[in-house]
Amino acid sequence: MIRPIADAPQFAADSVANETQSASRAVLSLELELWIEVLLLISFGLVMIYSASSIMALRKYSDAAHYLKRQLACIGLGIGTILVISRFPYRSYRQHIPWMFLWTVLTLVLVLIPGLGSEINGARRWFNFRFFLVQPAEFAKVVWILFLSVSLVKKQDKIKRFGIGFLPHIVLFGLFGALLLKEPDFGTTFMLGCLTVFMLMLGGVPYPYLFSLVPCAAVVCYRFVYLVPYRWERITAFLNPWTDQLDSGYQLIQAWIAVGSGGILGKGLGYGQQKLFYLPEAFTDFILAVIGEELGFVGIFGVCVLFLFLFQTGLRISRSAHDYLGSLMAFGLTMLLSLQALLNLGVVLGLFPTKGLPLPFISYGGSAFVANCVAVGILMNIARTSQMRME
Repeated sequence: MIRPIADAPQFAADSVANETQSASRAVLSLELELWIEVLLLISFGLVMIYSASSIMALRKYSDAAHYLKRQLACIGLGIGTILVISRFPYRSYRQHIPWMFLWTVLTLVLVLIPGLGSEINGARRWFNFRFFLVQPAEFAKVVWILFLSVSLVKKQDKIKRFGIGFLPHIVLFGLFGALLLKEPDFGTTFMLGCLTVFMLMLGGVPYPYLFSLVPCAAVVCYRFVYLVPYRWERITAFLNPWTDQLDSGYQLIQAWIAVGSGGILGKGLGYGQQKLFYLPEAFTDFILAVIGEELGFVGIFGVCVLFLFLFQTGLRISRSAHDYLGSLMAFGLTMLLSLQALLNLGVVLGLFPTKGLPLPFISYGGSAFVANCVAVGILMNIARTSQMRME
């Protein structure tokens, strides 16, 4: 039956209402999807941390569950962080970001002072609070993304000007990078550099300005990679680890042995051998190698699929954000989580030079885990705010 013309406005209003409700449910599902993906990664990581660390924990602490218990405490703190941060309106960072930025710079300075910062394996990156360590560089990643997002939105009308849209951001990144290199932490500096370029590109900075960074990056790599013996050894070991298989190439070779011996289905959970004091950092930065040995190609593929889902959920949150600020923040935080996962995967499989970057939500650790939970909490608030606006 054909609807009468008089009912057409009501029909149109009903259609708009239905579309709005559908969009609202879609955005709401993004928050739920993000929760599911993060909880799956955390749960899987908890199982693998226990499998990879129990022998080491038994030897050092006479308690096979030592690292498992500590990670459970981090997970409780991380989930609590998500619940709190997701309730904190992301637009309020406009007012708070200057103080957050200054506080972050201050912590990066203080950690370099002997007596305040704790030195481990030749690097001064941590504050030692007796029962736990805090690495300010992990939180600096999130603060830098928030700062860039606020700044790019504020300068949007003049973003194409060299002295407004490009140069100030590069100078401030140089400040961050100099402090990180002083620790030293070249991996985090490199990753923040990539994120900065992505953010500036999305923010509308002209490409010629970004291309001008190539020679600058080459100079930095020459100074801080080629002229630093241990970093250059990592490059040569990456190209051919067998030339120094007992030193600079040792970790990569052991990771390859673990992944290669796992085959398609792996040796079985708990039956890996490389974690028996052969593979360094077996339950931290190189936990993916243990996954490959015990769960095989299927295990590594499953981890990659979970991160791909996390990546596409983050991009959908960015696209559905109510304003440009939320869109930039969601994009930057999504790229932060995804790039860390990609670099860790590449390092373990020998696609990138060896560098100490944890696998988000899966590797053992406190600061990195909580910092990633902060990023997830902000993403959830952006999705929730968009959903409330639609309602």
